[in-house]
Amino acid sequence: MAEKLFDLTGNVSLVTGANSGLGFGFAEGLARAGSDLVIWGRRKDANEQAAEKLRALGAKVHCAAVDVSDEKQIVDGVAEAIAAMGRIDTVVANAGIANPKPFVDMDAETYETLMKVNQHGVVFTLREVARHMVARAEAGDPGGSMILCGSGAIFQGVPTLVHYGAAKGALAGLAKGLAAELGPHGVRCNVIAPGFIVTEMTMKDPEVGKAMSDAIAAKAPIGRAGLPDDLWGAVVYLASDLSRYHTGDTLVIDGGKMFNN
Repeated sequence: MAEKLFDLTGNVSLVTGANSGLGFGFAEGLARAGSDLVIWGRRKDANEQAAEKLRALGAKVHCAAVDVSDEKQIVDGVAEAIAAMGRIDTVVANAGIANPKPFVDMDAETYETLMKVNQHGVVFTLREVARHMVARAEAGDPGGSMILCGSGAIFQGVPTLVHYGAAKGALAGLAKGLAAELGPHGVRCNVIAPGFIVTEMTMKDPEVGKAMSDAIAAKAPIGRAGLPDDLWGAVVYLASDLSRYHTGDTLVIDGGKMFNN
């Protein structure tokens, strides 16, 4: 009988920004591999709709309306998740926003609004989960996987999204630091850097979204833009024990577009 190498049965995964787009894609991939889920999003109704879809795949799901720009909501949300599910084995720090602004017009409010979600929200989410994972390790149950949603903007500049690239670039450094500090507890930390993925957010303006999708299709060796399920393999691998010796890394999932630019 063939062994199910990527089976996540019994694991609990927390995914932030999980009620749509990339976040829901990550959550769906984990659920299909057998993981139970904690999903966060700011909209309670959207969270419930996403949870029902995941439950239909057989996952036990706890959802909560959490705004990751608010540190207290993160602290309370992690405590609530552990109380509801018993543990967190994987955290996918995915929640993020994009508020384009030419750099010469950049104001403090635009910059700080993005940083509170895309950088600070990730830091405090991981801090709270790290406290849980370290305590678990000290009690004799080591291990855990932290997965950060990066971006191609880590490697290539995007006009009007300089602040977005700065936040995502910081995550790559954060992952390396956490990999070094938490490795002795069996906790791994890696980044998934997607290229252009067709989601509700990227297609909010259909005309702009199609133009971007067509441009990616013309440059990527795979010949198309990405879809959320193209990220399933990476997130399931990093959540599984098969990646137990893989930490501090950034996986680029962009159909080869970056090296063919």
